[in-house]
Amino acid sequence: MNVIETTGLTKTYKGLNAVDELTLQIKPETITGVIGRNGAGKTTLLKMLVGFLKETSGEVKVFSERPFNSLNVSANSIVIDDQMVFPDSLTLEELLKEGERFYDGWDMTFARKLFEYFSFRPHQLLKQLSKGKKTTFNVLFGLASRCALTIFDEPTTGMDAAVRKDFYRVLLKDYLAHPRTIIISSHYLDEMEHILEDVLLIDEGQKVMHKPIDDLKEYAVSLTGPAAVMEQWLYDKTVLARKLSAPGTMQAVVKNDFPMEHAEKMGIHVAPVAPADVCIYLTAKSEGGIDDVLE
Repeated sequence: MNVIETTGLTKTYKGLNAVDELTLQIKPETITGVIGRNGAGKTTLLKMLVGFLKETSGEVKVFSERPFNSLNVSANSIVIDDQMVFPDSLTLEELLKEGERFYDGWDMTFARKLFEYFSFRPHQLLKQLSKGKKTTFNVLFGLASRCALTIFDEPTTGMDAAVRKDFYRVLLKDYLAHPRTIIISSHYLDEMEHILEDVLLIDEGQKVMHKPIDDLKEYAVSLTGPAAVMEQWLYDKTVLARKLSAPGTMQAVVKNDFPMEHAEKMGIHVAPVAPADVCIYLTAKSEGGIDDVLE
């Protein structure tokens, strides 16, 4: 049984669809990356999944029930983002104790280990922390909750490189020891692709693709060769992007659905394309880039 199922899910603000006819399924005990540009609809989708927002139309089921106003979904899910609100009067130590009271799966031993590792002090107040430290505490709270559905929305905002690396490492190790359904939303796929099993790419509120990360790694290839040869070769290919990289030379990114040896025999160089770049190409508004604006 899927943890999450949506059918035609739509959320409308002032006549515009932030999420638009979205249909998807997410299996239990997987790590899924929700990828998209700023304003793609990622946060709106995630807030509907945990019941923070009511859908305009369509259907959403989490743990086989509608999440809006569901105590069961609320008790078994958590969303971590930089907009989290905790009582200002409670110290960090007291916030951990409240987390233990609310979440049945809370692991206080694990929470305290992370608390000490990241150099928090028990009597600190959250409002006294820097943006990066607040983000780190929020992530700590989400990991320690061990919720059946744990969602991180842009979780590394404000973190320095070392802390981001620590976060992804501890998340993966804890997931392997305590499997649950984890969703991470970001527009930076490259730094977290090593921990993902599936990738959901959305753009303008719509699903562009939902694939295993291994399939995304093989989705497209880069071709470079003489422009005349490339023009002939590309006529029946799915071209994601193309440009003249040098006089008489063309580079193109195409869907990988043809025998590569055929291209190589024509003197075309074939190279892999990183998953993060595939997502950029698939959500680009045109085949050109910023350089074309300046010409």
